[in-house]
Amino acid sequence: MDKKERAKERREKRRQEISLLRTIPYPDHHKWWSLDTIAVVTGGNRGIGFEIAHQLAIHGLTVILTSRDAGVGDEATKVLQEGGLNVFFHQLDVTDPSSIKVFAEWVKQNYGGIDILVNNAGVNFNHGADNSVEFAEQVIGTNYFGNKSMIKAMIPLMRPSTPGARIVNVSSRLGRLNGKRNGIGDDTLRQQLEDVDALSEELIDGTVNKFIEQVKDGSWTSGGWPQSYTDYSMSKLAVNAYTRLLAKMLSDRPEGEKIYINCYCPGLVKTAMTGWAGHISPEEGADTGVWLALLPDQLVTGKFFAERREINF
Repeated sequence: MDKKERAKERREKRRQEISLLRTIPYPDHHKWWSLDTIAVVTGGNRGIGFEIAHQLAIHGLTVILTSRDAGVGDEATKVLQEGGLNVFFHQLDVTDPSSIKVFAEWVKQNYGGIDILVNNAGVNFNHGADNSVEFAEQVIGTNYFGNKSMIKAMIPLMRPSTPGARIVNVSSRLGRLNGKRNGIGDDTLRQQLEDVDALSEELIDGTVNKFIEQVKDGSWTSGGWPQSYTDYSMSKLAVNAYTRLLAKMLSDRPEGEKIYINCYCPGLVKTAMTGWAGHISPEEGADTGVWLALLPDQLVTGKFFAERREINF
């Protein structure tokens, strides 16, 4: 058995372990949540987002499912409500500041605040061997800037509690800084992004904006950027970096007002976003996100996970 086959065997074994873990109910003394716990899931109308909303609601939380398209979001919510789950819908476009503002005001008026934010909304326009950057600005704008805008709007609404509020960013291994085929080629930039003490919002924004500028002038191919799904990879690299930065910024909040933020890679999931090319079901892809949102002793923050295990950025 060669190295590739052994790795595949290990992944399959881990998938089976997690499938078993999902069937085991949380013991009562681990349940810090109730029906009064409010979780917001962006891009919840299909795929991983729908399944995250589904699983959180099954665990007994109240879930606010959002979708850019009001029609499909409403239909997805009705499917979950027909299953007896406490799920509600509100239209939300994470790329539109006015849409975020309206949503935040609605949440505050109707629920007073939230306890969990799962940033799942995202776009990808490449499948298979494609690596077009035609929609790079839209991809970065949705996956990174939209994600960041939601976090900034929701933090003031995160309710104080002993377990702490949680933010889970759905990301990807494609955004790893030191990926064998998909890392950052500029050594200086990579080292800056690796150093959490030197990391800043200006550096992250400047990195993705430089990439977009190079896309526009046609010089991006020699910029040392990731080589596969370049625009999507850059958007997730920025999400990962912002997760680490924000964890540090939020770390000095007093007990009872803690906010824990982590990101995770769901794997190559069989959804519309992957062109149905994935080998993992949405149920499996949602698992680590739900697990992070519900960790009973949430002392973990600023980390990257896959298959319920911490991985390197």
